[in-house]
Amino acid sequence: MLHILEDLDNALTRDPAARNRLEIFLAYPGPHAVWGHRMAHWLWNHKLKLIARIWSNFTRTATGIEIHPGAKIGRRFFIDHGMGVVIGETSIIGDDVMMYHDVTLGARSFNKGKRHPTIGDGVIIGAGARVIGNVTIGKGAIVGANTLVTQDVAERAHVDAAGLFTI
Repeated sequence: MLHILEDLDNALTRDPAARNRLEIFLAYPGPHAVWGHRMAHWLWNHKLKLIARIWSNFTRTATGIEIHPGAKIGRRFFIDHGMGVVIGETSIIGDDVMMYHDVTLGARSFNKGKRHPTIGDGVIIGAGARVIGNVTIGKGAIVGANTLVTQDVAERAHVDAAGLFTI
């Protein structure tokens, strides 16, 4: 229950259009996807992988947000709008991360092991961004909309679709 209230308050803080906890609880797909992922991740970690995948698929169907049950997600993760978000199996997402719609955290290889991004605490990832491969987005970085990221991004750096990095 603690995490649900924390998630609702986080959405109220991050989304100026959010009016109250009830509206978020009933009508926001981002928190629903995160809550669905928490259950799928628990099942995955308890060796109930098929059930985890079925639950994950149900959550994707309901929200339009696909989070692999093996992905590790920190606290106060907020997906705004959400449709089209894909988060791969070995992705790691820190605390206080904000992600917009149509973001992909994907792989660049078919190898076993770590092949998806690691996203640091406090990162913002803009709509349509693609973060591909075993790369790290440093704490507090901002990835602009429609940016393709295939290499590490430093802490507090900004990267945009033109490939410009600023600190």
